[in-house]
Amino acid sequence: MSRLVATPPRKGAYHHGNLKNALIKAGVDLLAKEGVAGLSIRRVAQKAGVSRAAPYAHFADKQALIAAISTEGYSRLFDAMERVADRHRDDPGAKLVDGAWAYLKFALDDPDHFKVTTSGAVEREKDYPALVEMSENCFSLVLRIVEECQACGILREGPADLVAVSVWSLMHGLISLVLENQIPHALRDRMSIRELLIATLNQITLADLRDPAPERRRSSSVGR
Repeated sequence: MSRLVATPPRKGAYHHGNLKNALIKAGVDLLAKEGVAGLSIRRVAQKAGVSRAAPYAHFADKQALIAAISTEGYSRLFDAMERVADRHRDDPGAKLVDGAWAYLKFALDDPDHFKVTTSGAVEREKDYPALVEMSENCFSLVLRIVEECQACGILREGPADLVAVSVWSLMHGLISLVLENQIPHALRDRMSIRELLIATLNQITLADLRDPAPERRRSSSVGR
């Protein structure tokens, strides 16, 4: 009977989908703590509490696992940004603000997964079509928001893909500063992270953006 009441999570305790999610989570934890060099299918299986053979039902090797982690991250980001686009169908400025906020929130809520997703740790991306598709979907959505903002004079004219990369770079830089606790204390004392995000975007916009949900300001002071 003792074999039937092993300390969870025990081998065989996962349904098919749950096992994949558990392996992704274990992979995120290991990558965050030890980097790519510290990741192996064997260690992921051990951390998830399953047999060494179990992960191979989902991942051929550790690069496949990293690709799955990144794909899941981009999928989460795309879903969040798509909800923003649906919520603000006729307001490009609000799409830009809340789209950037969705990106920042992913980093704040799950920094380890965010870092893996955007790390470039997958060596041959083209070998993983799902990852390529999801990352391209994310960029296409950013591109669409940028084009709408250009059309109404919020962002400067020019190649939309270049402007989109500029916006993405600005947000990614801000996220790095936030995650590394590098925002000057004087700013943190007088602005929430959401307010700082909007102020940062306003450095490159042609018209000042407003918070589409000002009631969130006081509740979005993560990292202050």
